[in-house]
Amino acid sequence: MDHQHSDDTENKGSISLSGGVAMGTGVMIGAGIFALTGQIAQLAGPLFPLSFVAGAIVTSFSAYSYVKMSNAFPSSGGIAMILQKAYGPGAIAAAAALLMALSMVISESLVARTFATYVLRPFDITGGPLVPILAVGVILFAFLVNIAGSRSVGLLSLIMAVVKIGGIALFGIAALWASGFQFAAASEGSPGFDITGFIASVALAILAFKGFTTITNSGGEITDPHRNVGRTIMISIAICVVVYLIVAFAVGSSLTIDQIVAAKDYSLAEAAAPALGNAGFYFTVVLAAVATASGVLASVFAVSRMLAMLTDMKMIPHRHFGMSGPIRSHTLVYTVVIASILAVFFDLTRIASLGAFFYLVMDMIVHWGVLRFMRKEVNANASIIILALVFDAIVLAAFTSMKLQSDPLIVLYAAVAITAVFAFQRIYLSRWTAPQPSEEH
Repeated sequence: MDHQHSDDTENKGSISLSGGVAMGTGVMIGAGIFALTGQIAQLAGPLFPLSFVAGAIVTSFSAYSYVKMSNAFPSSGGIAMILQKAYGPGAIAAAAALLMALSMVISESLVARTFATYVLRPFDITGGPLVPILAVGVILFAFLVNIAGSRSVGLLSLIMAVVKIGGIALFGIAALWASGFQFAAASEGSPGFDITGFIASVALAILAFKGFTTITNSGGEITDPHRNVGRTIMISIAICVVVYLIVAFAVGSSLTIDQIVAAKDYSLAEAAAPALGNAGFYFTVVLAAVATASGVLASVFAVSRMLAMLTDMKMIPHRHFGMSGPIRSHTLVYTVVIASILAVFFDLTRIASLGAFFYLVMDMIVHWGVLRFMRKEVNANASIIILALVFDAIVLAAFTSMKLQSDPLIVLYAAVAITAVFAFQRIYLSRWTAPQPSEEH
């Protein structure tokens, strides 16, 4: 634990409140708007803007457990800390933490492929080898910036967040104005309301907000963490839901549901052309490149630190493979390699689905652990945590039901992967849980 302690001491307070908000919104907006809007519309139909509202509500309830734990025990790699505090250093905590890390790596590959899709759109390239090549390129860019240290990440994230939030808001308002505030997505011939599809869409909307965990995982490096971690999370969610609603209505004002679904991997660029002309189209492409690049940057920063924490806590095995330097440098390399492999071999829809399954399962394990073992210690309200669990369960059930109909293989892949993670950790750690200090009170 000496290595981690020295890292935390060196980086303590290196991320300001504004830098933390920029990092959180960087992950959320990078994935939520550009990668997921089309997929959410495909499931929810003309009510897809409300999916973002529902996602924000579910996420706000979910954030409660993380805020309570982070306020009490701020730490880099915070989700690993939460799980170990709740379940002890056993396979349940380690497997759930690894699921979180993997879902974050999946998000990196999702946003990296979105970057490539938008950058290539002006050339009418929607497939082929250039998509994974560019995706890997932006992941390597994030690697180089992260190597420069926490302050470089915070500064660049802040600059890019200001540019993209202002630009996305401008795009949304201009598109709504150009359309005369009509909502084409609700035109005659649009699919009717499907409650299961709408609830399933919330699973992807939650992915659009799960960037708040980036803040939790970097809690030990945020200035005055006991006060600012919770504030940073709630400010980030509030900013994102406003931006998402503006853009969702802007896309729906320019395109019908069928058109959004047809262009689901680049729906914002497609919506910009009829509303704002060629200039708007190219503006949106540039905006997407900035937003997705900053999303990859912030996510790489957070997941590499989480893996370092898991390593130092002896929750996962570690091999140096001949590399020199601290553990965080090694986990940064592992993060980039895994994200690059996913970006090369998986399409956007399956990447997003896999991330949703991993995240929702992990999230429920976190809530149960806080409710069962830590509630009194962190002075948490049981009703809020129970509601968070219920919301997660409903969304997971609906999403699984929809995917069993449309893509049963991804459900199988997710089930096999989750089972493999728990089996691996059980073999590695030789126990599921450990005695909890809270049980002795």
